[in-house]
Amino acid sequence: MKRREQSQTEQLRQALAEREAQLQEAQARLASLEGSTSLQVGRALTAAAKRPGRSLVKLPRDLYRLWRRSGSTNHTARRRVEPVRSFDAERQEARLLTGLSGGREDLLVVATVLGPAVEKAVDPYLRSVPLRPHDAQIVMDAVDVDLLLVSSSAAAPGSPWAHAGDPAAVDRTRALHWVLESAAARGIPTVLLDDAPAPPALRQLGFDRVHKGDAGVPLHLYNPVAAELVSGPEAVFVRTAPDQPVPDVLQDLGVGVVDADSPGLPDALRAANVAVIPESGHGNLRLRRRAWACGTRVITHPAVPLPDSEDLAVSVPRLRAEQPTPREVRAMLRQVFLDEAAPVRLAALLHGLDFAAGTPGTELPLSGRGVAVLADPASEADAERLAEDLLGSRLRPAELVVPDTAARMPGVQRLRAEGLTVRTVRSTAPDTPEELTRDQTCSQVGGFPPQHWAALAERATSPWSHLWTGPVGRHRLADLACAAECSDADAVGTPDTPEGADSAATGGAAVAGAGERGFFDRDTGGRQYVFVTSVTPELARTELLRRGWPPAEWNRRGTRLLALGPDHGTGADGDNEGPTHADASTGAVG
Repeated sequence: MKRREQSQTEQLRQALAEREAQLQEAQARLASLEGSTSLQVGRALTAAAKRPGRSLVKLPRDLYRLWRRSGSTNHTARRRVEPVRSFDAERQEARLLTGLSGGREDLLVVATVLGPAVEKAVDPYLRSVPLRPHDAQIVMDAVDVDLLLVSSSAAAPGSPWAHAGDPAAVDRTRALHWVLESAAARGIPTVLLDDAPAPPALRQLGFDRVHKGDAGVPLHLYNPVAAELVSGPEAVFVRTAPDQPVPDVLQDLGVGVVDADSPGLPDALRAANVAVIPESGHGNLRLRRRAWACGTRVITHPAVPLPDSEDLAVSVPRLRAEQPTPREVRAMLRQVFLDEAAPVRLAALLHGLDFAAGTPGTELPLSGRGVAVLADPASEADAERLAEDLLGSRLRPAELVVPDTAARMPGVQRLRAEGLTVRTVRSTAPDTPEELTRDQTCSQVGGFPPQHWAALAERATSPWSHLWTGPVGRHRLADLACAAECSDADAVGTPDTPEGADSAATGGAAVAGAGERGFFDRDTGGRQYVFVTSVTPELARTELLRRGWPPAEWNRRGTRLLALGPDHGTGADGDNEGPTHADASTGAVG
């Protein structure tokens, strides 16, 4: 017997045992009710009322007999009933029986009826169980889910749920309505993501929440990573409808054209310096955010140009000839990461829903961004700098891990008072410089060997760890976490300095083997997001740090390393809060 058939058989056997227990309990309650004195008295009075002649004569005798028997209890008549076992009481066991084992436990299990774009956007952040019209009832009965998520784009023509909610598609509407009723009966929240035009009846099927908008920007698809490897025109016109005409001035300029729902839209935006987006049409703001995430300036093309607007014949060539600066790219991507990315939108979407008991929580979409700061301040002054750095960071860390000798420093106590979780480890005296070999010295990060960071990482509970060796500014931690989310890298840091190069010019520190550049290494002088073979780690997966490997060996052990260039802003912190230069400052732009 196949594994799937075995799991279905076990599930059916478990369900049958539960139904039998419920049936036994119902029979016992019925027998107890029928044998109760109150019911028999009622029957005697009813019989006397129906037949007043003879029954009234027998009524006193019958009532006397009931009174005599009411004082004794027949314990032998009671049936022994086994306790009822519920799937809700043992959610993990139920999910093992339904074949949901082997996935990540920190993701919500969601039954989905989604359009292709939304499905790709939420895939890394939710454990999706797709429903289709022909198997929706079977899947909903067989799988224990936390949420039902439906998008209006799933009802688009050509999809399995096309025209759901339309009176012409009765079968699909009926199937979706049954799914909603099943979810309501089991206490599962239901959400409609109203991201596209759909039949009005779809919104009236009884969803717990109707959210106007899309699922946010999926940064694993729209990002500036490896933008220099993408070929394409430097200016692109994003067409929001297949029959939308391209302005004549753009045709004369040789601007490329790409459809808004095309699979090649991320590469087209990465290759372009400027994107022209129609002002009218569905999804204008959504396209602008996706362009910002790719590091592309946006020009909004109005249907009727304003009197004082700059003509497209002037603005497009001007912006096409100038690449966005690294600071501009960083600021645009940072704003999307903090405010408009898919996990942020999902967290807001799930906030306030009434989940069933045992559901992990609505903060799960953002749990993948949790960062633990590993630090070992040498003095109280260092602890104060640590506190100022973390309290001013735009991305608030989830926890701080320090040696127990630093736990009483005023700066650490200040962080604890501000609500930051502080964990301590037993301090171990690091080796003195005289005891370290040359290879051990070169493998240090911030003056500490890998074993020291591994000891701190053992106490961390967050998936990511930031190796704090000094103030990094208010944007750096957010940029590091954003780069990791965009690239799915295992570690992000500054590029190592090649042998013989000026360390101050490149912003990195020379380490052993830094001059041995790999096949995928490229010049990182003007690049912000580049995969390399060696970095000085600033942010790394906590599991990777726990292994205690020297960073020079990470690439040879199968890790993905991303070099993040410095923030080219005025001052150490980089004061640019958002994409102030993301859209050209003319009347014809957004």
